[in-house]
Amino acid sequence: MIKIIIERRIMPGLEDEYEQAAREAMRQSLGASGFFGGESLVEQGRSDRRLMITKWRDIRAWKEWYNSEARLRAMQRLQPLLTEEEKVRIYEPAF
Repeated sequence: MIKIIIERRIMPGLEDEYEQAAREAMRQSLGASGFFGGESLVEQGRSDRRLMITKWRDIRAWKEWYNSEARLRAMQRLQPLLTEEEKVRIYEPAF
């Protein structure tokens, strides 16, 4: 299993719109093969900073989702709400 950490910064005042778009993106990922779940976090005291942590069966499952039409559509809705490109990091068990 791997974990994907996605950091996003939201334009001030668009937090509610972002939350709706992010929830929809998460709903879309529920149907993706190899997706085991995830959570969305807000940095304490910084409502413009979000962290998504998702769990995937393996890197192949993640890449299939990452390159899918469903994610592309979700990102078309999310991207205009961000102040910069999202940062994606992939983590795997150390042992």
